[in-house]
Amino acid sequence: MHPKGVMQGRIKRKQQQRTAEERTAAQAAATDATCALCKRPLGARVEWHHPVPKSQGGMVTVPVHPICHRTIHATVSNHDLAGSYADLDTLRGREDMQRFLRWIAEKPPDFNAPTRQSRGRRDDAAAH
Repeated sequence: MHPKGVMQGRIKRKQQQRTAEERTAAQAAATDATCALCKRPLGARVEWHHPVPKSQGGMVTVPVHPICHRTIHATVSNHDLAGSYADLDTLRGREDMQRFLRWIAEKPPDFNAPTRQSRGRRDDAAAH
């Protein structure tokens, strides 16, 4: 038996991860950080994007708005993120991302809207 109140295994790791994410989100907000994708100031909610996905061995994270994070993953597959688009400047250079960045540029930091999967990404998913 484990002593009362001591977390073990997966639950403990999940709690530690959540606590670390909350701490880094608070730090990012406190330092008046900007979104790694759109360069707007971060709002109350911050998500952490792996430019090279964890599934592809990525460990580095960058702060992004939730809408920017959803747009990245709705537009580009993890395989392509790990290869051609691991560099955010290259990702910003895509025509569909440029269109999104122009649209989001004047929105407030905590702006939220539904995110649609891009046509190319839908076609990729259907092929697999």
